Amino acid sequence: MTVCIRISDLVKKFGEIEAVCGVSLEIERGESFGLLGPNGAGKTTTLSMMTGLLEADSGSVEIEGLRGAAPARLRREIGVAPQSLSLYEEMTAEENLVFFGRLYGISGKKLQERVGWALAFARLEDRKAERVKVFSGGMQRRLNMACALVHDPPILLLDEPTVGVDPQSRNHIFESIEALKREGRTIVYTTHYMEEAQRLCDRVAIIDQGKILALDTVDNLVANHGGASIVEATLAEPPADPSALPGELTGSLLRVETRQPLQVVAEIASSEIKILKLMVDQADLESVFLNLTGRRLRDQ
Repeated sequence: MTVCIRISDLVKKFGEIEAVCGVSLEIERGESFGLLGPNGAGKTTTLSMMTGLLEADSGSVEIEGLRGAAPARLRREIGVAPQSLSLYEEMTAEENLVFFGRLYGISGKKLQERVGWALAFARLEDRKAERVKVFSGGMQRRLNMACALVHDPPILLLDEPTVGVDPQSRNHIFESIEALKREGRTIVYTTHYMEEAQRLCDRVAIIDQGKILALDTVDNLVANHGGASIVEATLAEPPADPSALPGELTGSLLRVETRQPLQVVAEIASSEIKILKLMVDQADLESVFLNLTGRRLRDQ
C-alpha cells in the first residue's frame, strides 16, 4: 500500500495547554482510518493541522508527498466535513452545494451533475429548494457531508459526523461512508463513539490528552489491550461435580473470564447442564480505552 498521509511529531499548544503532543501516524491510500477519543483529546486540532487551518508549533504533515499547509492543487483533492456545521442557513440545500462546488472551480454541466449527485447522496432531492435553517440536525449533517464531497475528492476528512443526529440519519451516514470506502477513497474519521470506529475503520488510533496511546486494527487492539471477555451462565441447578465446569461457580451462577468466549460457550452447552440465562460480555474498544487510560470512553 502507498502512504497517503504522513504525520510526524505534530505538536500544538494553546497557551499552557498542549492540545496535541507529538502525534505521529501514517494513513494508507484507500484506507478508512479512525481517530477515537473523548472530547478534548486533540482529534479536531489534529485534523485542522492536516488541512492547514491551524499551523503546527512543531512537527510536519505530508499529504500525497507534499509537505506543509495544503496548496491549492492539493486542497482540491481533500473534502472536509467539520464538526461545526459549514453551511449557510439562509440558502437552500442546492444553493449551498452550488456555492461549495464553485469554490472548487466547478462550473457548467459538471457542476450541475455533481450537485445532483450530492443531493442524492444526502437523500435531499425532494428538499433541495428549502432553506437549510428548517432542516433537522440529521439533514444538516448529511448536507454538510455532501458539501465536502461535491468536488469529488479522493481524500475525505470527517470530524464527528454523527454528533446530534437521529438514528435514521446516523445509519444513512454509516451506509454512505461504507459506499465511499468501496470506491477506494481515503477516509479519516474522528469519533468518540467506539461502535462507529469498530464498524467503519480499517485501523484505529486511540488518542487521549493529545497523545496516541495505541494504533492498530480493531481486532489487534482488542486482542492486545482489551483484556478478557466475561461469560456468565445462570444454571437451572448446580451440577453434581462443579469442578468439571470452567470458571467460578457461585450458587447457580457460573462466571468465566476468557479470551475465547465462543469456545467457552460451546463447552458449557456441550456439558448437558440446563442453562436458564447466558450472557457474553466481549472485550471491545471500550475495554481497550479503559485498560489504557483507567477511564471509560463513554464517561468522558
